[in-house]
Amino acid sequence: MAIILPIASGKGGVGKSVFAINCAVALAKLGKTTVLIDLDLGASNLHTLLGIKNRYPGIGNLINRTETCLEALLIETDILRLFFIPGDTLLPGTANIDFFTKQKIMKSITNLPADYILLDLGAGSSYNTVDFFLTSSSGCIVTMGESTAILNAYSFLKTVFYRTLIRSFPPKGPERQVISNFFAQKMEGTSNTSSVLKKTLLENFGENAQQAISVVERLYPRIVLNMGTGPHDLGVGIKLREIAKKNLELNVEYIGYIPWDSSVSASVTARKPAILLQPDSPFAQAIQAIAGRLISEPIPTMPHLYPDNEDLKAVYLS
Repeated sequence: MAIILPIASGKGGVGKSVFAINCAVALAKLGKTTVLIDLDLGASNLHTLLGIKNRYPGIGNLINRTETCLEALLIETDILRLFFIPGDTLLPGTANIDFFTKQKIMKSITNLPADYILLDLGAGSSYNTVDFFLTSSSGCIVTMGESTAILNAYSFLKTVFYRTLIRSFPPKGPERQVISNFFAQKMEGTSNTSSVLKKTLLENFGENAQQAISVVERLYPRIVLNMGTGPHDLGVGIKLREIAKKNLELNVEYIGYIPWDSSVSASVTARKPAILLQPDSPFAQAIQAIAGRLISEPIPTMPHLYPDNEDLKAVYLS
C-alpha cells in the first residue's frame, strides 16, 4: 500500500510547492515509485515548476466529470519513477468541491499504484485542505522561522485537531455541538485547553468519546522549517511545539531544516526542480536528508518525547 504524504502550510509564500516537488524528485531518485498530485485547487501551478505544459487533463476534469478515473490522469515525467497528476487546468469552480467529490478523490488516491503519493495542498486552513491533509495521521506542514508563519502553522494544527475530533462523532450528534461551543471560546492564554474538552466529552459521552480521543491522539504532524536564515529559527520552532502541546496536547516532529538558498529562485525561473538544477546545493542536500528520513521512518508509531527539542536542533545542525 502506498504511503500518502499530504503537504500543507498555514499561509502562502513559505515554499510549500517547491518543497513538494523536490521531495517527490528525491524519493523517485531513491528508487521509490512516486506520484505527485497538485491539490492546490483553484491555484494549481506545479506543472509550471516541473516544466510541464498545461495541456493535460487534471483534477479539475475529474471534479467536472469530464474524466472518471484518477489513475487516467497520471502523467509520466522526465524523471524515472516520478508521475504527476495536474490540478484544475484552468477549469472554474474546482476550489469549492462538495463533500462527496472530495471523498471520491480521497478513495481514488489510496488506490494509486505507487510507493509514495505526495499531495500538494492549498495554503491555509479551509476544510477541504484539512480533510485532504487528514488522509494521513502524519502529514507534513511547511513553515518558516517568522512569527506570522509559525502562528499560521499553529492555526492549521488547531483546525486539524478540531476537524479530526468533530468528524469522529456522527453528524448532528450532541458531541459535535459541545466541541463547536468549546472552540468558539478563546484557548490561547486561558485554561481552556484540549484536556478540558476531553474531560467534558468523557464525562458526558463515555466510550464514544474515548474512541474519538484515541483518533486525535494518533495525529503526529511532521514539520519542515523552510528558508531558514539562522539560529533564531530554532526559537520560533520551539514556540510552535510548545503551544501545540500546551493547548492541543498535540505532538509534532521536526523532520527537516532547509536553509535559504538562491538556487531555489533560479530553479523556479528555469522551471526545473532545484535538486536537479544544483544537486550539491544546501537546499538539495536538505531535501535529500528529508527524503531519506521519510523512507527510514515512513509511518511514525508512538510520538517521541523531546523535552529539550533534540530533533529540531539535530535537523538544524545536520
